[in-house]
Amino acid sequence: MTFKIDGSYGEGGGQILRTTLALAAILQQPVEIHSIRGGRKKPGLRPQHLMAVKAMTLMTSAEVDGAEPGSMRLFFNPGQLAPRSYSLDIGTAGSTSLVLQTMLPALIFAERASQVVITGGTHVPWSPCFHYLRDVFVPVLQQMGGAVQVHIERWGWYPKGGGKVVASISPASELKGVDFTWRGELQDLYVLSAVSNLPMSIAERQRDRVLRRFRNHGYALPRIELSEGPSPGTGTVIFEKANFENGVAGFTSLGKKGKPAEKVADDACSDFFRFMSSGAVTDVHLADQLALYMALAKGRSSLVTQGISKHLLTNIWVIEQFLPVRFEVNKDTGRLRVEGIGHTNKPGQV
Repeated sequence: MTFKIDGSYGEGGGQILRTTLALAAILQQPVEIHSIRGGRKKPGLRPQHLMAVKAMTLMTSAEVDGAEPGSMRLFFNPGQLAPRSYSLDIGTAGSTSLVLQTMLPALIFAERASQVVITGGTHVPWSPCFHYLRDVFVPVLQQMGGAVQVHIERWGWYPKGGGKVVASISPASELKGVDFTWRGELQDLYVLSAVSNLPMSIAERQRDRVLRRFRNHGYALPRIELSEGPSPGTGTVIFEKANFENGVAGFTSLGKKGKPAEKVADDACSDFFRFMSSGAVTDVHLADQLALYMALAKGRSSLVTQGISKHLLTNIWVIEQFLPVRFEVNKDTGRLRVEGIGHTNKPGQV
């Protein structure tokens, strides 16, 4: 049976493609996606989406039709998953995090370990930056039983790209559910203020603004690291990581031409303050990324996020097209709950 997925459903973005490819590879089921990215101003497959298709094709020796720039239809028929070392170059500042996000679910359930090297954007708009991936998403995935490690060799900014990320993935027989319905006390707050090929004074101004904002809001001052990331391009970032008794959240703000260093810091700080006042346990990005793993895990998973986004609801819709699960979603409280299927990499089992 070929699963048919409407790529314009809901939010109508690239997440439909990524989740569909991941589940097709895990279940070894053919899929046909039509109206790809139908909700975007420039619909169809872009370079980072094509790289995700290429990666999944290499991993599964898939039969593919429609993998062309601008294509709004894709047929993908995966074969047996082949864990090994993969090296991929997006060729633009397309997000390395989003390509890796497509590959990880299948590689976690592989029979052997894999390594993935991706060249492209590591700190670019509209996707999780590398530090969010490493310090927020990966630790939670490890908590669920996913043995993943990532490190960065070069930073890639928009529009030049050229960043390099390496991920090592060991097999997990199964994942376990998580309960992020209470966060407890804030235990630690870490802030990275970084630049590439720009004066360090910009990172210092960002740092000073963060300290001022936290002081004015009555918070204990965070640990702050100043860094200069090796990169072929230029850029600046503030990344804030909040560790709680039960949970972790991350907040990112990127610089751009004409955006003062103080504004870069303000944006990340404001996101953090809003999160703290919301009472949520996971930020909206983490909830979105965890949905698939919650559905695949063994047992019940629950979380309370800052807001049920259209992006999250669309991702849930895709998951429910493939798996015998039904998410319980409360838009008023931000609560998300699902009984996972207990998928395993052991032959002959779910």
